[in-house]
Amino acid sequence: MGRYSSLKLIVGLGNPGQGYSDNRHNVGFMCVNHFAKLHNIQFSKKKGDARVAEGIINDEPVIVAKPQTFMNASGKAVNALLSRLKLNADDLIVVHDDLDLSIGRIRIRKGGSSGGHKGIQSIISDIDTADFIRIRIGIGRPDDSEDRQDHEQVIDYVLSGFSPFERAVIEKTIVRVNEALDSLLQSGLVPTMNTFNSSEKTVTDNTSGQIVEELERHRNSDVSYH
Repeated sequence: MGRYSSLKLIVGLGNPGQGYSDNRHNVGFMCVNHFAKLHNIQFSKKKGDARVAEGIINDEPVIVAKPQTFMNASGKAVNALLSRLKLNADDLIVVHDDLDLSIGRIRIRKGGSSGGHKGIQSIISDIDTADFIRIRIGIGRPDDSEDRQDHEQVIDYVLSGFSPFERAVIEKTIVRVNEALDSLLQSGLVPTMNTFNSSEKTVTDNTSGQIVEELERHRNSDVSYH
């Protein structure tokens, strides 16, 4: 693919390897996998430290990437791709998990701090700016805990899989994230933020609402799914 002035780089964050594929921390990978499949493009190439899929989506040239550096060094792969493609932070969209959003909620913004996310912090440090678009996907905190000091508990949580109830929510959220990516490519940031940040609902249909209610009931019970 040649250099296009409108080329966008969409990066999903996660850890490489089958052992991590279903982890909460890999929801960024899950989203871009679905996005690539939806648009009939494949991660058939490797550019530097990333697996990439490229094609024309909604009449826009797009490269979708999954860094293979492990989460905490994501910036190395992203910086190399931006340099190789002669892109800047305005051309970058990053999809990642967020502990501070409840399960299945999404928030879209440009710029801001890393919020403690090591992958985002790595990107900010390596490309020397925080001025890029992020799609944040809520995975909640362990046991709805507000204790941000229990670092070990948080690591165990993000590197574990979703419960069946959470998985049902996340599968619908992945579809919603793909709609947001399409909107970013077609309509730009502000209309997409207005559409996808305006609702506090995790997902839009009644079935999903029932799933969320069920999830909350089981989280408040003594039943464990991990």
